[in-house]
Amino acid sequence: MKISRLDKKILNILLKNSRLSYRQIAKILKVSPATVMQHIKELEKNKVIRGYTADISFYKLGYEFKAMIQLRISKGKLFEVEKKIAKHPNVYAIYDVTGDFDAIIIAAFKTRTLLDRFLKKIQTFDFIERTHTSLILNIIKEKHDSVE
Repeated sequence: MKISRLDKKILNILLKNSRLSYRQIAKILKVSPATVMQHIKELEKNKVIRGYTADISFYKLGYEFKAMIQLRISKGKLFEVEKKIAKHPNVYAIYDVTGDFDAIIIAAFKTRTLLDRFLKKIQTFDFIERTHTSLILNIIKEKHDSVE
């Protein structure tokens, strides 16, 4: 799918505030609401826009421990292990990566004890060869600001 200049402008507006109506976006861009709707529907159809969500501060909800957990996984078992770990409610991102490890998990926990339990649990999974955990102390940036 080719992304037009108008598509990029719409995406940048949605990145700042996905609650705006077609009419509000159209007014900002000086186009018709029907044009905005058509472009957004096409972006959704092509999975460029995968959904709309709230930007919630999990820290303010009591999730004080955010961790980046690197995993070394037995050859050929990467997707099986990732799929199993992805089901855990504290896990909100899993990435396949290059380098010394095969995957990275980003997860948040309310207590150190819950983080410890999670780590001990995944270390018992078949095909997990090694883990390396880093606590995330401060979040400097955690989202895209614009589409170029």
